[in-house]
Amino acid sequence: MSAPPGRPGGPLDPGGHVGLPGSRGPRRVGEQSALRSTLVALVSTVVFFGVVGWVVVNSPGWPAVQQSFFNGEIFASSFPSIVRAFWVNVQIFLIAEVLILVLGLVVAVLRSLPGAVFFPVRLLTTAYVDVFRALPGVLVIYILGFGIPALGLSGIPVDPFFYAVVALTLVYSAYVSEVYRSGIESVHPSQEAAARSLGLSRFQALRHVILPQAVRRVIPPLLNDFIGLQKDTVLVSYIGVVEIFRQSYIQQAGNFNFTPYLVTALVFVVMTIPLARLTDWLMARDKRRQAAGGVR
Repeated sequence: MSAPPGRPGGPLDPGGHVGLPGSRGPRRVGEQSALRSTLVALVSTVVFFGVVGWVVVNSPGWPAVQQSFFNGEIFASSFPSIVRAFWVNVQIFLIAEVLILVLGLVVAVLRSLPGAVFFPVRLLTTAYVDVFRALPGVLVIYILGFGIPALGLSGIPVDPFFYAVVALTLVYSAYVSEVYRSGIESVHPSQEAAARSLGLSRFQALRHVILPQAVRRVIPPLLNDFIGLQKDTVLVSYIGVVEIFRQSYIQQAGNFNFTPYLVTALVFVVMTIPLARLTDWLMARDKRRQAAGGVR
């Protein structure tokens, strides 16, 4: 005996869909709902930024702001020199990044050493981390860039590029060491115990078992720190390094116009947003991997 109309399994369900096994009704409803949400988000975004743009363009001071910050002729003339100066920022970033990865890992490992005999080492590394996390980066750059060359010691570098790299390395290594340390502490102690039971020394267990897992877990936070490092390379302009910000200042002073700063902002936006999206993708992939591991 067939089921009456309007019930599951009957000729028609209450929504008017054919009540057959494998019906795509719920799937279509979900797709339509997702499409509707996307359209609403798109329309609301366009309306919001349209209103903001209308308010800005119709404000009394907009003509003066447009001339001072959005001058097309000055934008085109200053763009090549500012982009060329950005190569200095890239060099500082790449050199400092390699040094930070190494120094931060060394500090994290030394700070994690157990036993009373290593207490002085842990004390020194803790003091290093506390001091350089407390000091503003621009202050460290000033002290190193102006203070050390002023000593007049023979054999001491005087190139501000050198002290720019050293200052950023010291500051960011303190932060990165804490990221590494959190990764090391996230590895369960049973991992080291199992490695030691197989005859590995503590150093071998740290190198082959603990650190590979710890480093893999902290890659997304490390990328966040390096996004900050990329932006903070402009701070070295205060000690005379002619990089992108210093070059934009030179262009601004020569034209009596702030449009070169807009060029600098555009360069950093173009460089930083892909790194931010890469970080988000890596974090999402890590969550999916952990969820899959939990299911198993």
